[in-house]
Amino acid sequence: MNIKNPLYQNQGVHVLATIFTVEKGEIKVLLIKRNNEPYQGMWALIGGAVYNNETLDEAIKREIKEKTAIENINLYKADLFDAIDRSPVFRMFCVSYIGIVDSKKVRIHKITEKTKDADWFLLNEVPNLAYDGNNILKRNIEVLKEKIVNTDILKNFYSGTFTMPELLKTYEIILNKKIDRRNFRKKVLNFIEDANKEIKFEGNKPAKLYRFKKSVKNQNVL
Repeated sequence: MNIKNPLYQNQGVHVLATIFTVEKGEIKVLLIKRNNEPYQGMWALIGGAVYNNETLDEAIKREIKEKTAIENINLYKADLFDAIDRSPVFRMFCVSYIGIVDSKKVRIHKITEKTKDADWFLLNEVPNLAYDGNNILKRNIEVLKEKIVNTDILKNFYSGTFTMPELLKTYEIILNKKIDRRNFRKKVLNFIEDANKEIKFEGNKPAKLYRFKKSVKNQNVL
């Protein structure tokens, strides 16, 4: 490798995270509004450039903490984006991550040195994002679909209890398909248990509350 070769120069690595949460069965993603150029004033996924003294995982955790104050988040590598023109500054590769939090358990800083706002958005209300954020979000949603039927990732959305209709709605939104309620109930009872409590969900009659069992290998309902 000839480090003086100009084809090796002016390159860097981004790490960007799609941080998801569930509110009353609806999936939301956390976005920040950029305070600096490029894309000043635009909403964006959370992340930034990797320092040359840190790993990818260290970089995304640092960026999330700096721009939202969220710590101790469950993160999963999702995909790599290598379009030559994805950054107007110079060539930037991007490693994307999926992050999952219980929005009731975190407090987000709205304004930081590099951001002027932060907020949760429903997936169908996400605006035009900085860089190739919309493409990354779309791909990460596909990765999330794969993971909720092959792993126990969904339990990270719920640190406490939830209703059966709420859980069904979450699955239907992520998978983008209707699921038979009776068949769904039979399958989820393999990995959730009755919490012996009730609550109203979407104004209907009281519904039982459930919680995930401690040892769950996957949560496939298909």
